[in-house]
Amino acid sequence: MDPSAQAARSERDGMMEMVDFDESPFTIAWELTQACAYACKHCRAEAQPRRNPLELDTDEGMRLIDQLAGFGTRPILVLTGGDPLMRRDLFELAGHATERGLRVALTPTATALPTRARMAQAAEAGIRRVAFSVDACDPEVHDAFRGFEGSFARTRSGMENAAAEGLPLQINTTVCAQNVDQLERMAVMLGEWGIVQWSVFFLVPTGRGKALEMLDADGHERVLEWLNELTLTAPYDIKATAAPQYRRIALQNGGAMPGAGYHFGDGLERPPKGVNDARGFMFVSHRGEVMPSGFLPLAAGNVRQEDPVTIYREAQLFRDLRDPEKLKGKCGECEFREVCGGSRARAYAMTGDVFASDPSCPYVAADGGRETTVMSAAGR
Repeated sequence: MDPSAQAARSERDGMMEMVDFDESPFTIAWELTQACAYACKHCRAEAQPRRNPLELDTDEGMRLIDQLAGFGTRPILVLTGGDPLMRRDLFELAGHATERGLRVALTPTATALPTRARMAQAAEAGIRRVAFSVDACDPEVHDAFRGFEGSFARTRSGMENAAAEGLPLQINTTVCAQNVDQLERMAVMLGEWGIVQWSVFFLVPTGRGKALEMLDADGHERVLEWLNELTLTAPYDIKATAAPQYRRIALQNGGAMPGAGYHFGDGLERPPKGVNDARGFMFVSHRGEVMPSGFLPLAAGNVRQEDPVTIYREAQLFRDLRDPEKLKGKCGECEFREVCGGSRARAYAMTGDVFASDPSCPYVAADGGRETTVMSAAGR
């Protein structure tokens, strides 16, 4: 058996009892609103200047939080958008989520809204991390992505305000052909900024992102190999999003499988297990739709009519996405399909088939493919 495949089996066996993604997600993203002042080129939400009158109101949001607490595993709740600071009840909702035992993170847009006073409110509400988006080392390149001149400077201002209130900082970066040449310099810059995590999103061509050029399969592989090497020296944690093959690369290079989601250092550590759309992750839209991820716009139900815990556990779409036997093509044949499984969102965006092979991965299964597979469906 291939040594990296054997390592994958060991990781799986060691964590199976600790993490059951059939029962609960590790991370939940709630799109509080679609409203945002920016017009980012890669916005999956296709954000609008004004709030949608159909978004969940305060009472519905409180009820949603109560329901999410029903998972019983203290999942991470990422309050996102649009721009969550566009909602006046943001900190009321965040405080309630904290009281109910959820671990709350916030992803504001770098407008004039993330002031020192609002970041103090965030800290008081129990928010554990604030994530800002930076897509280039050069301010003019970043600003072009965001659609507003001066957005890079506003990001730095928002970060300073959050740091002044003791909030740990994360940077989210969306990688595509237009900014991939910025990454190496960004890695150095972010180390100087004192962040705790760099979350590198690989473009999924959905929403406004359809107009951008995605890296080809070899380009994805090169960047992921580089990120894997960077983990050895970077002063911050590194997470790849919408690129589950990152876990394969880490194992093939003799490392441990990268953990899932955020790392808060609170005793509930990131599970080194294959998180993917609907598998350890759930997305709730501003209108209450429950989806496998924000990049995979297929609704399995709505929290206005159903319990999101039940949707996650029992909806056919979620159950199918957690079943490796449903995967097609080389993803279905791959010996790493349990720890990876390919980006279901990218497969859907590019082929229309949620179970098709992920076109961003160049890897072809080792000899025998599924005949030598080590990641069985057991324990899903």
